Amino acid sequence: MNRPGENTGAIRLPLRFDPAALKRDLQRVPDDGWVMHFVQYNYEGEWSGVALRGPAGAIHPIQQLTANPGTQAWSNTALYRSCPYFARVMESFRCELLSVRLLRLGPGSMIREHTDHSLSFEDGEVRLHVPVQTNPNIRFWLENQLIPLRAGETWYLNVNLPHRVENLSDEYRVHLVLDCVVNDWLRRQAGLAD
Repeated sequence: MNRPGENTGAIRLPLRFDPAALKRDLQRVPDDGWVMHFVQYNYEGEWSGVALRGPAGAIHPIQQLTANPGTQAWSNTALYRSCPYFARVMESFRCELLSVRLLRLGPGSMIREHTDHSLSFEDGEVRLHVPVQTNPNIRFWLENQLIPLRAGETWYLNVNLPHRVENLSDEYRVHLVLDCVVNDWLRRQAGLAD
């Protein structure tokens, strides 16, 4: 386990969720609710998302994440209210949740290598992934290291580092992605508390 000050690229947290219940809630997401990812040069194929939590009052919370990068007020969406298990998962996190969304990568699609910004424990805001639908032919690479993400697990991934995803399967890869404010509880979950 990495310690503070070390390269904490990928940490599996002790939080685990029921893969079957995650998939049941995924079935509640309407087909027409998915919005193509706004950074189109970062992927080939299909990469889309739908918000469970986004900027307060936003009509299209996924699209407005980039329109309002300094968002101060966040609220749960109508989809949150119709997906009880996703809501339960979100409530398991004892830290402030900012954006929470489902991100879906289509069969045969790929997310090109890129970096995100200010999303690490050192930055005070982290991005967590809970795989909802995945299989061994879907590969997440972080700094050229394959990270074995399994359904129901919770992972901190330092996306400030170069990362890419390949969906070499014939099914969608879907992750519940949570942007969280770092606090002592979250540091303890990651094994980074003093």
